[in-house]
Amino acid sequence: MEVRKEVEIGGRILSLETGKLAKQADGAVMVRLGDTMVLATVVANKEAKEGQDFFPLQVEYREKISSIGKIPGGFFKREGKPSEKEVLSARLIDRPLRPMFPESFRCETQVIVSVFSSDQEHDADVLGAVAASAALMISDIPFDGPIAEVRVGRVDGAFIANPTFNQLQQSDLDVTVAGTKSSIVMVEGSSKEISEQVMLDALKFSHEYIQLICDAQIALQKESGKQKRVIEVKAPYQAWTDLISGIARESIAAICRNPLAKEERSKANEEVNKKTLEALKLQVASANLPLDETEKAHLQLSIDEFVESKKGMIDEILHLIEYEEMRKMILDEGKRLDGRGVRDIRPITCEVGLLPRTHGSALFTRGETQSLTTATLGTKLDEQILEGLLPETTKRFMLHYNFPPFSVGEVGRIGGVGRREIGHGALAERSLKNMLPDEKDFPYTLRIVSDILESNGSSSMATVCAGTLSLMDAGVPLKKPVAGIAMGLIKEGERVAILSDILGNEDHLGDMDFKVAGTRDGITGFQMDIKIQGISFEIFERALSQAQEGRIKILDIMTQTIAAPRTELSKYAPRLTTIKIPTDMIGALIGPGGKNIRQITADTNTEINIEDDGTVVIAAVDGEASAKALALINRIVEIPEVGKVYQGKVTRLMEFGCFVEFLPGKEGLVHISQLDINRVNKVADAVAIGDMIEVKLVEKDSEGRYNLSRKVLLPGYDPATEPPKQERRPRDNRDRGRHRDHHGDRGGGHRDGNR
Repeated sequence: MEVRKEVEIGGRILSLETGKLAKQADGAVMVRLGDTMVLATVVANKEAKEGQDFFPLQVEYREKISSIGKIPGGFFKREGKPSEKEVLSARLIDRPLRPMFPESFRCETQVIVSVFSSDQEHDADVLGAVAASAALMISDIPFDGPIAEVRVGRVDGAFIANPTFNQLQQSDLDVTVAGTKSSIVMVEGSSKEISEQVMLDALKFSHEYIQLICDAQIALQKESGKQKRVIEVKAPYQAWTDLISGIARESIAAICRNPLAKEERSKANEEVNKKTLEALKLQVASANLPLDETEKAHLQLSIDEFVESKKGMIDEILHLIEYEEMRKMILDEGKRLDGRGVRDIRPITCEVGLLPRTHGSALFTRGETQSLTTATLGTKLDEQILEGLLPETTKRFMLHYNFPPFSVGEVGRIGGVGRREIGHGALAERSLKNMLPDEKDFPYTLRIVSDILESNGSSSMATVCAGTLSLMDAGVPLKKPVAGIAMGLIKEGERVAILSDILGNEDHLGDMDFKVAGTRDGITGFQMDIKIQGISFEIFERALSQAQEGRIKILDIMTQTIAAPRTELSKYAPRLTTIKIPTDMIGALIGPGGKNIRQITADTNTEINIEDDGTVVIAAVDGEASAKALALINRIVEIPEVGKVYQGKVTRLMEFGCFVEFLPGKEGLVHISQLDINRVNKVADAVAIGDMIEVKLVEKDSEGRYNLSRKVLLPGYDPATEPPKQERRPRDNRDRGRHRDHHGDRGGGHRDGNR
């Protein structure tokens, strides 16, 4: 049965439709806004794998190039691996969905979101999240939804729900918000130094539409939803829980209260786990543990094998004890794993200029998190080309984040860039991009690379800080320095603790990871994920205020290392020289088939970029090469000036004189009478093709042709001996040879360089 529900969002209709497409999936919903249509399908295995202790959720987002009426480029003519945009969109869908599944649900689940039509006005990513939630709602898969997702912009102080791409270009805010009917579950975006209050107002604005979209999903479920599966809740066997708690809880609580380094804490926990296993073996051997029939059968195995067969359950109980003890310590004592208070920030050190051959470098260390970051300045040719559903464009700022396994003391496979690395890099890039100088003032392409050398909490925010430092070290005139901080949350009922600068364990065992980046004057980037089903606006407001306090402290430390961008670029950075030429001279500068510009770049070892408005940017490593390229360009675009002396090359010999290329692409005639102060009987007696001679431009006639003289520059020339100028007769066909450009193409009309 086909069912359709509609809701109005900002004056446009958002529709949800099911029952027509992909009916063999557990759930399938097509969402439409304008002419953008997104299909989400969900399927979950009926049984979980034996012994699986996590929820395997896979979310895929794909944009079909056919959705905009195009054929993919490249050799294979079909979509390939997901683009960075598709990966980031998949994360925007995955993150708000994940907390909504019951803790005990472990069946492998796959969500596939496909963009089948795009009007190139509305981004399909938020529609994909709505479609995925709706598909889960109508399926038999356990799901504590619905959730909805809305993008918010702000133009001229007015918030806009699901703005078009053109509206976002004018907006000082681009935030994607996901939530349930009662709370916010995810936030992601960037802004131009908005205040905490504006941020909070944007969330409240978005939640009004989130509630409407959730209502539409509930209505869709009532008419077309399947009966949800019954989940068998496998709680740990109580006797084992009590026994392990009696053995290990005191030791785990002591470790929580001992401010150890990450590696020391890990070793201490391993020692507790080992002692717990040994103690359990003794308990089993003494038959003090009540066993069911299945467990008694296991006793036919050795005691060691029996206890090892329970290791998954034992680890789960030990983890639960650590979870309880850490949260209790924070809520009861206001004390954290490393001994800090809830508002304290770990020790920070900053260093710049570490790497001598990079354009800019910085090492930012906060506690046990460390980012070594480089900044590289490039030219227009280094810009990244962006392809997808929107018209092809470029971007001049790229931030790449690398997270090698050694940063957490592990051995791991080194392969392609993972989704986490792409997501963290995108967050840091968004946080910094609005503080970059305008391209017209600083026409460089910029690339930042952050290599995480150590990680114990918020390496993405360390990247923001290190990125700022490396840019200033490179001499990039940032508008303002940017810092970032990660906030955490512990919530038990009405008891709440907000943590500044969280550790990895506090992220893992806590309820929220909220990253905020910005300047002293406002927020530039943010990302929030929660593990519980939403938080209130009151908690969100407190977290924003505490994040602002921490951000200012970090900025104070950073500016002690480097307070402002360096006044000079690295000697290894390209020097950019910008000039403006008349637009009608662009063709002359480029030359036929690009001949002129290629020759200049080859001769001077420079890069040259020419914009449609006549802006020419010369990139060179040294000033001498730049000056040489500039001189060559100026010669090509120079307007010949009567009375000026030029060094020219003889290109053709005629009976009545010779033609000289006195500027690139511009020729003039040196009449035989103007070759020498003495009479010349034959042109070839005075000059040869290829000779470099000095000439003076004496006339540009009414037909735009140039007359040159060599004679007037020679020693002994006396202007008084020059015969009076006579009226020149109209040229006949014998003079047609002068109507030739320096490439030898004949023509009867005016061209630059013609005579």
